[in-house]
Amino acid sequence: MLEPWKQRARQLKCEIYTIYLAYQDSRTPWSTKVLAICVVGYALSPLDLIPDFIPILGYLDDLILLPLGIALVIRLIPPAVLEESRRKAQTTLAQNNPTSWVATALIVGIWLLLILLTGRLLWRMLIA
Repeated sequence: MLEPWKQRARQLKCEIYTIYLAYQDSRTPWSTKVLAICVVGYALSPLDLIPDFIPILGYLDDLILLPLGIALVIRLIPPAVLEESRRKAQTTLAQNNPTSWVATALIVGIWLLLILLTGRLLWRMLIA
């Protein structure tokens, strides 16, 4: 019963990694790179646009927004780059589980910066 869900999760993981690899390719247009890094960042981010504890809506972004973002980026990536990136992603994921500490640190840093800026804005609103 859970096997189709596990298979779909592995497939999404491979697509996210494919997009990440295509982002690094110089043949990918800069506009596609911007969208790609946003999708990858959102997929790997520990925080969601809509928190998961909100009934139904909480999982809506994971079930709809993320796959739509992935589909859009994949359509924008040049076919040769996409094919090469998919092949690399499948090979890498079959051999090991890639971990990018730089990407993790960047995503956490962005969220911390956003939290600090929000806190500062709220502090100024309360003081003024």
